[in-house]
Amino acid sequence: MDAILIRRFAPADTQAVIDVILPIQRDEYGIAITAQDQPDLSDIPDFYQSGAGDFLVAEAEGRIIGTIGMKDIGGGRVALRKMFVSAAWRGRDQGVAQALLAALLDLARERGVAEIWLGATARFLAAHRFYERNGFMLIEADRLPASFPRMAVDSRFYHLKLRAER
Repeated sequence: MDAILIRRFAPADTQAVIDVILPIQRDEYGIAITAQDQPDLSDIPDFYQSGAGDFLVAEAEGRIIGTIGMKDIGGGRVALRKMFVSAAWRGRDQGVAQALLAALLDLARERGVAEIWLGATARFLAAHRFYERNGFMLIEADRLPASFPRMAVDSRFYHLKLRAER
């Protein structure tokens, strides 16, 4: 495996992040979406990198090959969003998705996050298995916190408790 660097997003990464995410959404999963339909992508620092939130990228061979974000939604909770890995870098052998998630979970724990929530489209079957392997529990939409930023394309929802409530 080539060296994978997981690091914090910097504003200069914006176009490279879009170049990873949009082809996966549109070409692989047939979601009719543009960068303009996702205002979070044009303002990652303000949208994700505040409170307990953050946005990380995976880099290899001098380019961004994966992304993951967590949005602070209050009350010690975050929404996991924008987890994407370029096709050539997917799979357990590559380890990119696992490295991104591990880095995000470490960061969440450091910041005192108690719960992580996420939504996924029904088409992201490999993602469903990945989240379930990593301890996320499938939940009904009516269990989502009111502050969860629900996307229209999401139809499956997951929850991970990081620490017990006090």
